[in-house]
Amino acid sequence: MSFSLKQLTARLRQAFVRPAPDASTAPLFDDVAPPARPRPPLRLPRLPRHTAPVVVGVLLLVAGGYTLVRHPPALTINPGQAALRTNQLTGHQQELGAGNVWVVPGLHRLRVLSLRDQNWKSAEMARHDGPAPVQSVEGLSLGVDVTVRFAVNPAQLALVASRLQADAGAELVDPALQGVVYKTFARYTAREIFSTRRTEIQQAMEAELKPKLAAEGLILRNVQVGKIDLPPQYSERMETLLAEEMASEKMRYTLELKEKRVKESELEARAEMVQRELQAEAAGKVQVIAAKAQEEAMKHVLPFKQRQVEQRKLEAEADKQSRIRTAEGNAEARRIEADGEALARQRLAQAEAFRLDAVGKANAEQMAREGSLLSRHPLLIQKVMADKLSDKVQVIIAAPGADGGFIGSGLLGHPGKAVALASGAAADEGEEE
Repeated sequence: MSFSLKQLTARLRQAFVRPAPDASTAPLFDDVAPPARPRPPLRLPRLPRHTAPVVVGVLLLVAGGYTLVRHPPALTINPGQAALRTNQLTGHQQELGAGNVWVVPGLHRLRVLSLRDQNWKSAEMARHDGPAPVQSVEGLSLGVDVTVRFAVNPAQLALVASRLQADAGAELVDPALQGVVYKTFARYTAREIFSTRRTEIQQAMEAELKPKLAAEGLILRNVQVGKIDLPPQYSERMETLLAEEMASEKMRYTLELKEKRVKESELEARAEMVQRELQAEAAGKVQVIAAKAQEEAMKHVLPFKQRQVEQRKLEAEADKQSRIRTAEGNAEARRIEADGEALARQRLAQAEAFRLDAVGKANAEQMAREGSLLSRHPLLIQKVMADKLSDKVQVIIAAPGADGGFIGSGLLGHPGKAVALASGAAADEGEEE
């Protein structure tokens, strides 16, 4: 292609660009207009016939690309938003939720609305010396900080889009709020607005404002009455009055509390008395029931006791008979033991007598034998005496007797008489035998 795009661009620029003015003909001051020069007619460059479709196609592509860049056909609806797409040819409207939306430039018009809760505050009525303060029933100017929380009704997007231009609070909420606030606050005194009736005022405003906003396609969440701006002098008097009222309220509550405590003590005393009566009644019923139960039990206990008495009598009789038999057995045993003991003692006495007799006889025989031995050997006495004195005595020096007998005759008596007596006794025993 001999005709290039660069050449086409250069010719278009020469055709549409205005030439710079000459310095010789330029005005010296800005307020003096230069003489008008005739503008040469706009001449389009002549293009070869075989390149005209190409140029037209390029221009259409450039225009379409520019339109797509400035007005993209695909838009994104974020969460918490809703969109209303309007067909400009047919007037058909379509409500769209979060997601991607196709919008054809020149055919569709898209309006995006936020579904999140929004707050609106009226700055004009916030101060008592502001441009639009509210009036109390006394005619006192007050500043009220009113906050309205609202949201767009998803079911009435078309209505909201038709009435809303930019700000829903300023265009829809504020007119309805002013129509409600001034009328509501005008029914109350400044004291009631400041202290006692604020909740009631808030509820009344919500009840009256809700249908008005619903007619505009909005949902009222709540109305919050904040700070009340009073004139300085009235504010000081109000604070003093409120302090006095709080003191009186405190005293009233204190008295009510004491009265309630007295009633509580009285009720506790009554409750204790009733409780004692119930306890006494219950104890009496328990005793009656116990007596009836005891009476019922005695019907079964008395025969049992009677049988126990009879059983004890029989047991006592059996014990008596057993003891009698035991005593008789013990007496019989003792009698047998006594008889045995007497017989044993008798036999022991007889045995002792026999023993003594036998011992006496043995001693007599022993003495007879010794006497006969002494008569035959009289010196045995001296030997025995010497043995009895000590085993260490070997020599005894003593004067002989007058009759030439035993040297210890003075100690033992007259041995002759003893020998004679012993001989006589032995002879007598021999004769008796």
